[in-house]
Amino acid sequence: MNTQDRPWPVELRLHAGGQSLNVSFDDGANAVLEAEYLRVESPSAEVQGHGAGQKKLVVGKESVIIQKLEPVGNYAIRISFNDGHDSGLFTWDYLYELAEDKDIRWTEYLARVAEANLSK
Repeated sequence: MNTQDRPWPVELRLHAGGQSLNVSFDDGANAVLEAEYLRVESPSAEVQGHGAGQKKLVVGKESVIIQKLEPVGNYAIRISFNDGHDSGLFTWDYLYELAEDKDIRWTEYLARVAEANLSK
C-alpha cells in the first residue's frame, strides 16, 4: 500500500489513565495500543538507533503511562511518557503500522527480551 493511501486516524483517545491509546482510523480500523508497547517501539533514535540493526532493547516499561499527546503538524503526534521519554514522532503511517503489526511486533519483542535473559 502506498503510504499516501494509508488510513488516517480520526480519533486518538487516552484510556485507563494513560495506560493505552485508542486509535480509530478512517478505514474503520480501531486499535488499542498499550503505553508499554508504544514506549518500546518508539520511533526515536534513542530506541531505534541511527541505522539498520541498531534498535535498542527497552525493558522495565510495564508501568509506563502516557502523560500527553501533542499534535505535530498534520502528520504525527509526540507522545510524552511518565518516564521522561518524549522524543520521536509517531507519524500516522507509523501508528497504523504499529496497529497492523501489533501481535507480530510484540511477540518479537518478548523473544528478544527472553534471548537477553531479561524480564520486560
